[in-house]
Amino acid sequence: MLIKKQKGLAVAQLILWLLLLVNTAGLGCYYYVNYVKANEIPNLIGSWKGQNLTVSDLKGYKTWDNKVVTITEQQDRRFRGTFSYPDGTKNFFGVIYPDNKSFTWVSSNSHGFNHGRILGNNKIGACYVETWEQATVGCATLERQK
Repeated sequence: MLIKKQKGLAVAQLILWLLLLVNTAGLGCYYYVNYVKANEIPNLIGSWKGQNLTVSDLKGYKTWDNKVVTITEQQDRRFRGTFSYPDGTKNFFGVIYPDNKSFTWVSSNSHGFNHGRILGNNKIGACYVETWEQATVGCATLERQK
């Protein structure tokens, strides 16, 4: 008794293996984009410029053009930098939260603090809050300068 091989079986098996390979590669790419890239700590080093809108009892509603924030160094989630404002320049230090979108920075010679959000690779929003006698709030949308 002779057994005949079916010719179509090898082609069908090859197609199934290719589908499995393509599916596995697709799942790998999906995992990389949604989990690995999403958990990378963003790099904030650079010079950021934009407009700052504030309100306070002392100064009322103000618009400050050309706000400049420079982040000079970063180690993991921690960073340092300087910012300029009409009265001069201040040093600050901050931290990026584990969501990799939010951050806070403080200055040792200020009474308030900044909360921020990373809006894109080259765009952040930073809002300052100060309480008590000098109560002030303000937000700036800043773009990294290239």
